[in-house]
Amino acid sequence: MDAGLFTANNVWMMLATALVFFMHTGFSFLEIGLTRQKNTINILFKNIFIITGGLLLYYAWGFNLMYPGFEEGSSGIIKFSMDSFGISAPENGMTPEYADGGYTWWTDFLFQGMFAATAATIVSGAVAERIKIGAFMIFTVIYVGLVYPIVGAWKWGGGFLDSWGFYDFAGSTLVHSVGGWAALVAIFLLGSRIGKFDEDGKAKAIPGHSIPMATAGVLILWLGWFGFNGGSVLSADPELTSLVLVTTSLAAAAGGFGAMILSTVLYKNLDLTMFLNGILGGLVGITAGADLMSPNEAVVIGFLAGILIVFAVALVDKMKLDDPVGAVAVHLVCGIWGTLAVGIFGAKAGGEQFMTQLYGVLIVGVFCVVCTFIILGTLKAVMGLRVSKEEEIEGLDIHEHGMDAYPDFIND
Repeated sequence: MDAGLFTANNVWMMLATALVFFMHTGFSFLEIGLTRQKNTINILFKNIFIITGGLLLYYAWGFNLMYPGFEEGSSGIIKFSMDSFGISAPENGMTPEYADGGYTWWTDFLFQGMFAATAATIVSGAVAERIKIGAFMIFTVIYVGLVYPIVGAWKWGGGFLDSWGFYDFAGSTLVHSVGGWAALVAIFLLGSRIGKFDEDGKAKAIPGHSIPMATAGVLILWLGWFGFNGGSVLSADPELTSLVLVTTSLAAAAGGFGAMILSTVLYKNLDLTMFLNGILGGLVGITAGADLMSPNEAVVIGFLAGILIVFAVALVDKMKLDDPVGAVAVHLVCGIWGTLAVGIFGAKAGGEQFMTQLYGVLIVGVFCVVCTFIILGTLKAVMGLRVSKEEEIEGLDIHEHGMDAYPDFIND
């Protein structure tokens, strides 16, 4: 391979890595904006812990649990050995011989490491304003350190899902649904925030304290998705990368429109938060097949994801579950939809592919639900998951961090 092409590929992958890293700013802004002022420090602390702890865990053993692949004749379910700790570049890891000239070993590690933390970030938004910070930190260590790499290896590490023909380009299931399943179990075990449901069980809105910040968060996430999906091409291939960016953007726009139109018809008001979640739903929905779809198909997938968002948010409320940022609707429901859409639209569409996608969704779902119940169930029994009523009412910032994100300044 020409040295210039190898360099160009690697530079694009490093830029994509930076964009995915920047998504954590978007997640933080979105979660802060859709929750109350008194819990801002707590949310920021969780998100900073996720990216720092997640990267260290991925360095310690997560990367080697996922890559470079399974040995011939193995089950394709889990690979682990005593030499799996830490990272060290293999022979030719810095040359075009590694990864078909798309990037170096170090770039590979960092790009994948940025993905690893995203699953726990999804959970953070769902459990906001009522989970004990210690319990959440322990959960993050186990989920990012073990559960995510094991599931990722099943497809991206050449495991059994890959051998079956399961397809997930950039992680509608392997990232977003992995986080979404955990979020669903977590909000079930935690219970709803005080005041979320009235005496008749009807859901009541708990407004976030900064919708402008939430809006900025969504726009940052959209920008970051150019790296999330565009980087998943794993090279700077001009044709495929540009197609992926086009399908990603069109799905996001269509998702926003789908959610806006349906929510307006149903609720008779132009709900900005539903519009924003529709954009995110479109992004999650296209992620599994962004490289396979035409622009027209991307618009359909995104629009239907936006429609699903509105129904999913209503369903979560009807089930008496409390999800402050709509994480279950966005990441779980639209993650499932995007994965199944690979069998309906695009280059791989067909009945056999659809069933393979469905089996993959179900297997990952069962594994993540069982693991999350074990982790959070144990934490609930040993140390408790939820803060006290007093702490929840007065705010987690003061009780768990001893500070206020917006202190009142008194002029002397």
